[in-house]
Amino acid sequence: MKHIRNSFFFLIFSFLVLTGLSGNLFSQGNTTADVKDSRNILPEKKRAEVMNQWLEWRLDHIIPMLMRRENIDLWLIINREYNEDPVYMSLVPEPTMAARRTSVLMFYDRGEEKGIERLSGSYYGMGKWYRTTWEDKKKKQFESLADFIKKINPKKIGINVSPTFRFGDGLTASMKEKLEQALGPELSSRFVSAENLCLGWLETRSPQELSVYRHICGIAHDIIAEFFSNEVITPDITTTDDVVWWIRQKYTDLGLDTWFQPSVSIQRYEKTAEKYKENPEVIRRGDLLHCDIGIKYLGLCTDMQWQAYVCKTGEDDAPEGIKKALDRALKVADIFMNEFRVGRTGNEITDTAMKKAAEAGLRPLIYSHPLGFHGHAAGCSMDARDPESAPEGIRTEMEYTLHYNTCYAIEFSSITSVPEWGGQDVRIGFEEDGVFTKDGCHFIDGCQKKILIIK
Repeated sequence: MKHIRNSFFFLIFSFLVLTGLSGNLFSQGNTTADVKDSRNILPEKKRAEVMNQWLEWRLDHIIPMLMRRENIDLWLIINREYNEDPVYMSLVPEPTMAARRTSVLMFYDRGEEKGIERLSGSYYGMGKWYRTTWEDKKKKQFESLADFIKKINPKKIGINVSPTFRFGDGLTASMKEKLEQALGPELSSRFVSAENLCLGWLETRSPQELSVYRHICGIAHDIIAEFFSNEVITPDITTTDDVVWWIRQKYTDLGLDTWFQPSVSIQRYEKTAEKYKENPEVIRRGDLLHCDIGIKYLGLCTDMQWQAYVCKTGEDDAPEGIKKALDRALKVADIFMNEFRVGRTGNEITDTAMKKAAEAGLRPLIYSHPLGFHGHAAGCSMDARDPESAPEGIRTEMEYTLHYNTCYAIEFSSITSVPEWGGQDVRIGFEEDGVFTKDGCHFIDGCQKKILIIK
């Protein structure tokens, strides 16, 4: 009977792992279980197949919803080779590497019954993905484009221009001028900014993407668990730069991309720091390490910051004060994520979370951002830094509201005084990937709940 019961639980556990539902079982994502997402990375051809399946669903379901939400009849994406609009590469199938010459994509809403038609005014065809409108190549490209737009006579034409959002500002001045000349003043007067359409397209995740995002975060967690260990770090020999380039090499070996150079930094008891001032980059016993890494896989980005403690001789664990610092950061995360409400602006979420954290006796600074096709992605940003240190215009961007099925780097710092370090302030740079759905905001693959230990 015991054998049958154990076999049953093994089958249930195997099902959870294979379907990606096991992430929440682990307090620190996959780093605490014998589950290695990094062993299951797809070859290039299979990646392209998966991403094109996702794209087909996204085009069929997300585009109609957003165009009607924004009341746009025709959406134009016009860009040139190697100067692509921020949304362009997310709208074309694999293995597209760049826009070809001048590329034009169009989405035309023919109404609820006929649906959205996908069109291309480019010289080169795109098969089943976009129907070609430039059939008579004796006509110039923008002449052909203008003829088509005049024929369908849309009331509102969305173009990608925005003074606020970089992701909605992909139409260059010269292309806009050329478009206006081709269409004439009457049709050009129907232009509206498609900035919210661009943001909505980039930020909204499909059910398939949300499911596989757990696996992508699991890969990143595997990498962190490997380099924040004695497999990579030998105290008093290894430098932070050694670890950084180990990470970069690991990405290459696994066939992964990154969207920024990883970093590894040290916090050190001030009295000890004086002893090691000649070679401050060498990792020493008693150091608190911090990493910031992000991978890109299947078109989706991660962004994570974790902490590890290097034990002194005779130690088996981090000092209680450092463990408390992480515990306090987790309280900040709870407060912050509980403020996620659909329709709220980034300003409202940030200001409320900062106020509640301060009332709880915590010392955080929030600077969170959306995740998706980009690392610092389109969507609802949340940043409490003062205007001198925050990105320019961030408070204006933070008036954009929160939507369901979107992902975020839950990012902030949390300061705690550590008794074992003579009351010295220790900064926990916390960052973990989260998702916001109708069920609220939660971590995609768990988060760090214990300081990683290096002996």
